[in-house]
Amino acid sequence: MTAEKQLLGIGSRINHPVHGIGVVIGLRKVAYEVSFVEHGIKMVGKEYSGWEIIEAIETSQEVSFNEVEQALARVLKEFNSVNEVVELGDKWKSGTLLIKPYDDDLKPKEIPIEVFFKKIIMLRERLRVMEQKINNSALSEEEKLNLQQYITRIYGSLTTFNVLFKYKDDHFVGERGK
Repeated sequence: MTAEKQLLGIGSRINHPVHGIGVVIGLRKVAYEVSFVEHGIKMVGKEYSGWEIIEAIETSQEVSFNEVEQALARVLKEFNSVNEVVELGDKWKSGTLLIKPYDDDLKPKEIPIEVFFKKIIMLRERLRVMEQKINNSALSEEEKLNLQQYITRIYGSLTTFNVLFKYKDDHFVGERGK
């Protein structure tokens, strides 16, 4: 549904053509204060009609700060855009990953460790999205459990890369660690 001068209340979810998914977190005289998943908090005029309303909350409803916080957390989790900061271990900063073939006639490949580390983090984020999609799917509980066990084994296979993480809390954990 598109906005047709509909007054939105706190907690309303919208999809803006430029800023993406957001939640109304405040009401001003002529503007909404919207927290966008990817672009932070922005003011958007109440007369603006170019966005899609995903879920409208009536303005007459009393909404507590806790309810707004929960709505925002739900949106962020749903779209998995809460990108946590995961730090590379200090000893690896500015380092290089060298992949050297057995045959000396072939050229080795050098990759900055920061680039490799970002790819590992992206892989983990995509696994988390897959977990969420599985848990929210219409699959049977048994099918969900089986797929979750595969994902746990994948995490276990990735424990080799734990050496790169600055903090142990960020490590991959397989079956034995759960």
